[in-house]
Amino acid sequence: MRLTTKGRFAVTAMLDLAIHEVQDAENNKPVTLAAISERQDISLSYLEQLFSKLRRQGLVKSVRGPGGGYNLAKAYTDISVSEIINAVDEQIDATQCGGNENCKDNGPCMTHELWSALNTKILEYLAGITLADMVASQKEGKKITITPRTGNLAEATNYNSEVAA
Repeated sequence: MRLTTKGRFAVTAMLDLAIHEVQDAENNKPVTLAAISERQDISLSYLEQLFSKLRRQGLVKSVRGPGGGYNLAKAYTDISVSEIINAVDEQIDATQCGGNENCKDNGPCMTHELWSALNTKILEYLAGITLADMVASQKEGKKITITPRTGNLAEATNYNSEVAA
């Protein structure tokens, strides 16, 4: 299974954005990518690429001009980790065949269903964790709890099906 730095950095950057947006809520000041870059030690140009994808998927909105930056496009309680990973075109797939069921001799291998079921569990897990859960975990030292999110699970499952197709 692969979860590359693209997905990890996107989640980290979105968590940083959510934490600092909440801290500056009374000022309603956007968070700059330069600030995220410095705090998280992620290349600014890489963040620009990630945030371009996040913006196109409706997870963040940009504010231009002096004092510009980014804000979350919707409540952080409504953004799941799976949405963030999907937004940056990250594929989470434990199968060898990318879900195409052609792992061995143009058919599924003996363990295909095992890895396919693992994909479903991973997507369920990531769909059940919101930015709000992660903010609480960082600020209050709480463990991340999984909230059932059937709507996003369907989106995650659709994404996985699209990847497999």
